[in-house]
Amino acid sequence: MHQSRVSMLQGMPIFGGVSESTLDLLINKASIIEVEKEQYFFQEGDLDNSIYILEQGRVAVYRTWQERLYMLRTLETGDCFGEMALMDCKPRSAAVQALESCQAIQIKAAQLAELYGLDHEQYLMIYMNLGREVCRRLSEADHRLFINRFSLDAGDQGQADQAQCHQQ
Repeated sequence: MHQSRVSMLQGMPIFGGVSESTLDLLINKASIIEVEKEQYFFQEGDLDNSIYILEQGRVAVYRTWQERLYMLRTLETGDCFGEMALMDCKPRSAAVQALESCQAIQIKAAQLAELYGLDHEQYLMIYMNLGREVCRRLSEADHRLFINRFSLDAGDQGQADQAQCHQQ
């Protein structure tokens, strides 16, 4: 099982360029978390500075706005979540709920801080990769906002054109 975890992490962008010995170290100190269907890994606003790598199952990421819950995305085996809390040291910005029974590798900020003392280059590589992942997700969010805004503007223009036709 240990080698399959190392292999999975090696295939993930956030661990790109990270040595096998570093991945061994992280996995040996990581916790394996099991969450049943409809239970939460964490809630929006929780204080937790861990990243989770989904080994098995599917999860949904939710955010609350004006007392309503909105699903932002779903994640599957091999995806990670929780990386923002490692980088910004703030409460969780979203909740993550298991859509089916899940198992995840939990790596805490303290484990990464320990890595810094042992091999700061590997530590910096992981954080650089985390930054890239956060930027990639921000770019996707910007794209979705643009498409939604463009669609709304196009829809508004179409309604304005229809109204103008009816007035003539």
